[in-house]
Amino acid sequence: MLLNSSANEVELQNTKISITIMSQDNDKEFLEFIVKALVDNPKDVKIERKVDEMGVLLSLTVNPADMGQIIGREGSTAKAIRNLVRIVGLKNHARVNLKIEEPEGGRAPRAEKKEMSDIENISL
Repeated sequence: MLLNSSANEVELQNTKISITIMSQDNDKEFLEFIVKALVDNPKDVKIERKVDEMGVLLSLTVNPADMGQIIGREGSTAKAIRNLVRIVGLKNHARVNLKIEEPEGGRAPRAEKKEMSDIENISL
């Protein structure tokens, strides 16, 4: 039986339940704070938030010169950022994913590995 209700509290006979209403953009604000602290060009940081049936998708775009700082060695920084954003999402009861947008032109082509035949031609 409902005895008293307000925007944030619902009181049942002997049980009181408090519901904290959090900003829906907490995850976006948190990501923006972290990324701007890491990059050299914080003015170029853009985050787009989309919500669909699969959850929340945060798309991150940074200056191409800052991509290495966001991705980190072997992707370790990107993994850490993704984990932190997921944790913020869990606290808000949402599934949050991070997509890091590649700069225009994509990746630079990798240098090809030398073939073994080059090593075989070495004389001692």
